[in-house]
Amino acid sequence: MPHLRAREVQQLLHNKFVVVLGDSIQRAVYKDLVLLLQKDCLLSSSQLKSKGELSFEQDVLLEGGRWGGLHNGTHYREVRQFCSGRHLVRFYFLTRAYSPYVEDILQQLHWGDHTPDLVVINSCLWDLSRYGNDFFRSYRKDLERLFQRLDQVLPTSCLLVWNTTMPVAEVVSGGFLRPNAPACPSRLREDVVVANFYSSAEAMRRGFDVLDLHFHFRHAGQHRLRDGVHWDERAHRHLSQLLLAHVADAWGVILPARNPVGRWIRDVPAERQPDWSGRRQPRDYHQCERHEPPVPRHPPSPRYHHHSPQRSSSYPQYLPSLREDRVTPSTSFRHRDYPRHRHGYSRDTTSSDREHRPGPIRRVREASSYPSRHHSEAYGSHRRHSYRHT
Repeated sequence: MPHLRAREVQQLLHNKFVVVLGDSIQRAVYKDLVLLLQKDCLLSSSQLKSKGELSFEQDVLLEGGRWGGLHNGTHYREVRQFCSGRHLVRFYFLTRAYSPYVEDILQQLHWGDHTPDLVVINSCLWDLSRYGNDFFRSYRKDLERLFQRLDQVLPTSCLLVWNTTMPVAEVVSGGFLRPNAPACPSRLREDVVVANFYSSAEAMRRGFDVLDLHFHFRHAGQHRLRDGVHWDERAHRHLSQLLLAHVADAWGVILPARNPVGRWIRDVPAERQPDWSGRRQPRDYHQCERHEPPVPRHPPSPRYHHHSPQRSSSYPQYLPSLREDRVTPSTSFRHRDYPRHRHGYSRDTTSSDREHRPGPIRRVREASSYPSRHHSEAYGSHRRHSYRHT
């Protein structure tokens, strides 16, 4: 898995509308993506812990958050947006997989000025902790309704990636727990595994992609924070790289041949090539590559995605690759497609070749492979390192 720098992420997501939906972990996914679209550095601890702030790295708070009051209720809302003219990234905070609020979001995405190119979504911990004892039955029902509506609302050109819930510790604490609830909810670790099975199966049944974060981070507990739920800045950068590699593979983009970021990320064997067959294609890649020299086609690989035939679209004969001179002018994004309010609302599938997948993050003693937050130089070269799963 090559490590993408900011300029390459900017090109991969050029003229793309990205939507991230979910809880506080997905908010950190949004934040790391927004940061990576601007500079090559990691999130700070304060940025990871903050919620509802008026602005983060040039983004804006559109709704909820500090406008509507910070609290841990199931009706908490937070809508954020980053707009650079060539990139549009939006985040919606969710406390349930499907609800009238989620339906409102889907209607906004369906009738808005811009059609989403990429949707990244997860909802689980709040669902398992706040909605009664028979949560699995209600969660499965909500998942069925959610993916049914996503299938109806999103165009086939939109790539939807369901992130499985990352593993939690034995003892956890967090705002998603009921008030006065014990710090160690019974069987939460096991419930997350079962919930991931149901959500992944339903997503794949509808033809959406699944990125199995639970698998990738199952041995990376040293990067989990003290609350047993959230993760540090290195874990989130690894997550971003996994997500971007997944997106590039689905869009048929050949990533740069470069050593991985360091010992804390395992590299994928070089002979593993992207699976290009049956992928959804972004709307502007045809024009971008029309006059480019052809890139050889590669044999399909079952590694990253599961796609159903009914949602797959025909794919171009040649795969685009990331190069700085390949950009397509287009209409700039503006903030006008979403009004600002001061109050809130009243497919990586598991398979038999898991041993070839990117492994967990490993803590190392040598100096960080990332520059400080105020360092403007590009990354240095990094050595390739691999290890066996334990």
